[in-house]
Amino acid sequence: MALKKRNKIEAGFSMSSMTDIIFLLLLFFVMASTMSSPNDIKINLPQSKAKTSTRSVVAKVSIDEHGNFFVAKGNARPEQVPADMLENHIMGIVAQDSTTYIALHADQDIAYKEVVRVLDIANQHKLKLVIATKTVK
Repeated sequence: MALKKRNKIEAGFSMSSMTDIIFLLLLFFVMASTMSSPNDIKINLPQSKAKTSTRSVVAKVSIDEHGNFFVAKGNARPEQVPADMLENHIMGIVAQDSTTYIALHADQDIAYKEVVRVLDIANQHKLKLVIATKTVK
């Protein structure tokens, strides 16, 4: 009499719980990466005792220590802009929304003429400009 074994053991596992964990981790990292907007441009801001903040910044103009200009719309990634195209680039962003501020992030060691260039553009077109500084504690 030949008896056959009825319980067959498979060498495998269910992937459904593993894929649930992977999708949860993916969702977490996507959400976490969109909440932070790192500034790739290293700027050493000058210090100030004033504590003012504006929440409605439409454009962010950054000038690094080498005098390179970077312009970003809102919290988007900044892109490098040549000095002669700076005014056109700023006006292209401001044309969409002219009711808010332009933030100027300038390194403390750059030439004063680079800051004045951005101030002149804002003054000619009657734009509101805020100069970013580090607060002294």
